[in-house]
Amino acid sequence: MKLSVVIPVYNEAKTLRTIVDAVRAADAGMEKELVLVDDCSTDGTAEVLSALAAEDPALKVFRHEVNRGKGAALRTGFEHATGDFVIIQDADLEYDPGEYPRLLKPLLDGHADVVFGSRFLGGGAHRVVYYWHYLGNKFLTTLSNMTTNLNLTDMEVCYKVFKREVIREIAPTLKEERFGFEVEITSKVAKRHVRVYEVPISYYGRAYAEGKKIGWRDGFRALWCILKYRFCD
Repeated sequence: MKLSVVIPVYNEAKTLRTIVDAVRAADAGMEKELVLVDDCSTDGTAEVLSALAAEDPALKVFRHEVNRGKGAALRTGFEHATGDFVIIQDADLEYDPGEYPRLLKPLLDGHADVVFGSRFLGGGAHRVVYYWHYLGNKFLTTLSNMTTNLNLTDMEVCYKVFKREVIREIAPTLKEERFGFEVEITSKVAKRHVRVYEVPISYYGRAYAEGKKIGWRDGFRALWCILKYRFCD
């Protein structure tokens, strides 16, 4: 079996090599395929990616010529993922690839078709950062659950793992360019009535001074997307 790790990248030159090394080192219990998509970074990320690709020709590296957003980068990555399972990995250091076995277990045991990580179920280290972000996340997750009839605790989490057949069906329908992706993918997973599990994960959150990118405008977009994808596919 093979795990495709799709990594959207935007201005992460400082952390990119570290996260790639961490993904390589993670014991997923199967072959790993790394698919990296540079969303038109301007900070030297392209040079780091070129160096990584020269060292390891097996890396799949793609670049957008115009900055389009996380959702667009993930769509590009999904197009080129060939694994039996596909996981989303941010290029910063907020999420620990060492937790892949925990995320994969419900899939490998035959219980799940999609697994969401959760920063709020407990069981892992959790950096204390922004109270209002926490409240916003809980608010959006609750509204999303009301429209999807799922009982997730962390809809906005990065770590989402899919069986290949699930993401192959959904990926061609994805439209969101930025962080609205999280709402859209959750809605489209729910509409397909697949088996969804949640597992607790650690979270090493960043402050804005350390490079955090999501902002209040993305929260309003997420709110609109919750309503939009309740009625549209």
